[in-house]
Amino acid sequence: MKLMWRYLKNYKLLLLLNFLCVFGFVIIELGLPTLLALIIDEGIVMNEYPVVLYYGKWMIALAVIGLIGLIGLAFAGSRITSNIVRDIRNDIFMSVQSFSHREFNQIGVSSLVTRTTNDAFQVMVFLQMLLRLGMMTPIMFISSFVMIVRTSPSLSYVALIAIPFLFAIVWLIGKKSEPLSEQQQANLDDINQNLRENLTGLRVIRAFVKESFQESRFAKVNQNYASVSKKLFKLMALAMPGFSIAFNLILAAIVWLGAVEIQNGGLQVGSLIAFIEYIFHALFSFMLFANVFMMYPRAAVSAERIEEVLQIEPSIDENETGVTETKTHGYIAFENVTFAYPGNTESPVIRDVSFTADPGETIAFIGSTGSGKSTLIQLIPRFYDVTKGRILIDGVDVRDYQLRALRKKIGFIPQKALLFTGTISHNMRFGKWNATTNEVEEASDISQAKDFILSKPDQYEEYLAEGGSNMSGGQKQRLSIARAIIKKPDIYIFDDSFSALDYQTDARLRERLKAETKESAVLIVAQRVGSIRHADKIIVLDKGVIVAQGKHEELLKTSDIYYAIASSQLSKEELA
Repeated sequence: MKLMWRYLKNYKLLLLLNFLCVFGFVIIELGLPTLLALIIDEGIVMNEYPVVLYYGKWMIALAVIGLIGLIGLAFAGSRITSNIVRDIRNDIFMSVQSFSHREFNQIGVSSLVTRTTNDAFQVMVFLQMLLRLGMMTPIMFISSFVMIVRTSPSLSYVALIAIPFLFAIVWLIGKKSEPLSEQQQANLDDINQNLRENLTGLRVIRAFVKESFQESRFAKVNQNYASVSKKLFKLMALAMPGFSIAFNLILAAIVWLGAVEIQNGGLQVGSLIAFIEYIFHALFSFMLFANVFMMYPRAAVSAERIEEVLQIEPSIDENETGVTETKTHGYIAFENVTFAYPGNTESPVIRDVSFTADPGETIAFIGSTGSGKSTLIQLIPRFYDVTKGRILIDGVDVRDYQLRALRKKIGFIPQKALLFTGTISHNMRFGKWNATTNEVEEASDISQAKDFILSKPDQYEEYLAEGGSNMSGGQKQRLSIARAIIKKPDIYIFDDSFSALDYQTDARLRERLKAETKESAVLIVAQRVGSIRHADKIIVLDKGVIVAQGKHEELLKTSDIYYAIASSQLSKEELA
């Protein structure tokens, strides 16, 4: 409830309007039975038509005012809840933007999607109920009960006996529904994860003819969700018949006892009708409040899951007061860097790595799969922080930079090329929003993307599908490289970014890059020796340790690991 109140208090004026509409509506709803009783007892029974007409006009006026109150209540409630769910989703998104890889792994991408969409929606639905009914029903119940006691103290004992029993039913249903709600949301996470894996891996699934296997996997998690949901909905469904039976029994008892009171002369017919209206309002208010109360456990589970995301402290500090400018540009130094993934500090994946890179230099990393190449370069933009040692960019520890300033210095081209939904031009300008048309064309020319872009019907305004799925792997890599080039960073990091390119395109691209990056440091992770053989320094990694470094020709003579990799890719003439 703390999460909901934290957002509710941002809309005090709308809350005040909501309360006034609720309070006015309650007064009007309870005023109508009172006027009806007066019409019967003072007008109809006494044959006083002017009295009937007088109170009838007041009833019409109250009904109109009540309608206005309902409209105001609907407006205030809808405005508050829609604004709150917007605020929650914005805050989750901004919080997630600051997460490091560690936090993403901690919660899971599928769960984050569920919390941003479904959990926020559950909170919105509950708040709508709370603002429309949760505020109205307690006031209506208390006011109705006061009128019940005032109208006929003797009949009010029927309600006094029944209400504790009804409260016990509501509490029991709420208690039973909370663990079921937790299971339901957890199962929804599993459904989203399974669906996400299935959609992203659709080509692999089809290639291995595993559609039936995936269908059975999804059917299993979907059945788990359905089973828990059935239990939850059955529990909720029991409330309505139970309340209906209780209400009918109470009304039957009141009518019977009221008839006895009228016969004895202790109650008038109009007062009995008003009493029945009051007891109906009281019991109906209780039932509506019970629905709100029974929805609370589900909303509370969703609110806790949202709060968990919002309360996570990112392991990578933004360092808003850090360094933003340096005198030099393009210098990198690793000093005895060791890194272990969080929770696995006894098994470092990078051990005691040291090297330097100056502007205009190209440093390449090669090694067997799992040797720590990609992990090493991910430490530079602080996707992770080093466990020991330090990384200096232009003489400043990366942890002392303001995080945005650090990453502005770097043009990072990831191993898996990722494009965003939108045009080619939009994706390229992701590196620099105010890039001119000439800059866009120049970057595409350097990255060898210009020819295939110009062959498209809409050229630079060609629309890319989600993830760039309507582009080949090589085309996506070239656009990713162009996106980094247009930024003109101090440091280029290519994480196996040439793997989908043919050798001819690779060679032309590296030649153009050499001229473009004369004033920048270039780090390349590669599996192909042909992509790095002309690097100023090649660093050979094995199990997270530098086992050799030097130029291509030197390493062929001094490093067995490098020679083994090179010999598997190059001809004998090229090895000589």
